[in-house]
Amino acid sequence: MLPPEGLSADMRIALVAGEASGDMLGVGLIRSLKEKYPDATFEGIGGPLMQSEGMVSFVPMERLSVMGLVEVLGRLFELLNVRKKLVKDWIANPPDVFIGIDAPDFNLGLEQKLRAAGIKTVHYVSPSVWAWRQKRVLKIEKAVDLMLTLFPFEARFYENHKVPVRFVGHHLADKIPFETPKGPARDNLELESNKKTVCLMPGSRGSEVSRLGTLFLQTASLMLKSDPDLRFIIPAASVERRDQIQQLLSEFPESLPVKVILGQSQTCMAAADVILLASGTATLEAMLMKRPMVVSYRLAPLTAWILKRMITQEFISLPNLLAGREVVPELLQEDAQPEKLAAALLERLADNETVHQLQETFQFIHRQLQRNADEEAAEAVSQLLKSDG
Repeated sequence: MLPPEGLSADMRIALVAGEASGDMLGVGLIRSLKEKYPDATFEGIGGPLMQSEGMVSFVPMERLSVMGLVEVLGRLFELLNVRKKLVKDWIANPPDVFIGIDAPDFNLGLEQKLRAAGIKTVHYVSPSVWAWRQKRVLKIEKAVDLMLTLFPFEARFYENHKVPVRFVGHHLADKIPFETPKGPARDNLELESNKKTVCLMPGSRGSEVSRLGTLFLQTASLMLKSDPDLRFIIPAASVERRDQIQQLLSEFPESLPVKVILGQSQTCMAAADVILLASGTATLEAMLMKRPMVVSYRLAPLTAWILKRMITQEFISLPNLLAGREVVPELLQEDAQPEKLAAALLERLADNETVHQLQETFQFIHRQLQRNADEEAAEAVSQLLKSDG
């Protein structure tokens, strides 16, 4: 394939991804960019997937994967030095474009300095600026030539604030099929095919499992009193989470029909009749699999009080944000009680008509998000490279 008119195929593209999800987006983007620019070189910071496509990573991506205020403060000097060196090197020897993939705390500051030096900048994956701290859009406006968003409501926010934007869709919508039957998933997990199955997903981090694990198991216990034939599965994100969940189970007063499975979260969702899960990307996966769900979360009371005054959106789960209305229950903080969660889940197990309507809504949203995100993002970058701005 020939490069776009007026552009050399032999170009340098700089990228920075800060965690595994960014590495997944980055590898797809690099592959699609290589189709347009077969001799392009890629450099910056990326994980094993991006490096497998020939990207040169100057720093191990793990050095940017920092969670929590204390951890960030402990590594702040190192992170600032890494960013300072990238700025110095790329201003001295400019790439054709810089693409920051997520990691907004690191990438937006980098993008602002590079753009001020005349380097075209792209940010891939919008921060949640539409939900809270909306004034950050002023910094984004200065930092990026183009914002690539995963969701249409994000693109509308940037359009309203006159920030150049392209909605490219979500790579999970490209990968997850429209139909995900329960049978093969249950066979894969060696589950009873004729039992109604509830998937419990209290989160992938230890702190989340600590806050939600016992709550979700208490919910399972209450559901069993209404329907003793129910079965439960919990996908554990790691060996540590599996051991943590098993410990919570061992402390439970009665034996629960719960199978803890290492990994395979999407298979567990596909096997389920209904899902109880913490808010996060998993809600998008569950929606793309067309499974009814109940979303729950608990934060420390002070943190919740602060966030409640900062967040401007009515909903927190992606299915509700994408639908623009409540299509899945959100039982948060003081509403996150076993009795309320059990009632909401049992209602969805019993109400076939509501579930059918929900699946139709999820089908519609899936089609909206399925846009071949890798190619869309690469095409948007290519158009920016061809522009005179």
